[in-house]
Amino acid sequence: MSSRRDFLQQSMRLSALGVLGPGLASNVLAAPQAAPADLTPPPDLFDAQLLDLDFWVKPRTLSVTRPASGEKAKVLYWKDGEVIDSAYQQLCHLLRDVNGKETAPIDPKLLEILWSTQAFIARYGLEQPLEILSGYRTPASNARLIEAGVPAARKSLHMTGKAADIRISSLTEEVLGGLVRSFRTGGVGYYYRSGPKGGWIHADTGLNRTWKG
Repeated sequence: MSSRRDFLQQSMRLSALGVLGPGLASNVLAAPQAAPADLTPPPDLFDAQLLDLDFWVKPRTLSVTRPASGEKAKVLYWKDGEVIDSAYQQLCHLLRDVNGKETAPIDPKLLEILWSTQAFIARYGLEQPLEILSGYRTPASNARLIEAGVPAARKSLHMTGKAADIRISSLTEEVLGGLVRSFRTGGVGYYYRSGPKGGWIHADTGLNRTWKG
């Protein structure tokens, strides 16, 4: 347990400065900028490259819902530069394979993507939970999706706890995906769907890339 805790804490400390990628991290450290007094954004654009260093050192609370299971939770998982192990375990459970009924370790960098996305829009008064449509998937669950014709890669990063399909009710796929993409931390897939719930965004900690599904 101690080795895992040390790994997680080290990952979170590194993420506090590096989650935006090498380019932005160096810019922030070289010339930190205060947040503008007027935080009203354009209606169709968010840009995480405008964040200051203070954003990354404050406590991190993630508010999520799982429509598939009806679960809701608000979890403080990082404070004073350290991950809270019990909270991390809770988040791993919340991002479990609901259909396969299995839990696996979630990449701490993925939690950073989820938290930073939610915390960023909260600066503009949009305090809404992240809907987790899919987190970790067992290989069997992933194969069943492929057989059913659901968009799923055969080597999906969902199977290693490095991807999540997410939605925020007040943001369109284009706006949410643009925000996640602006963090420059991995892949972003846009899944446009009609209907009352709309589509979703795939976010992962793999290579920087985008696609539409």
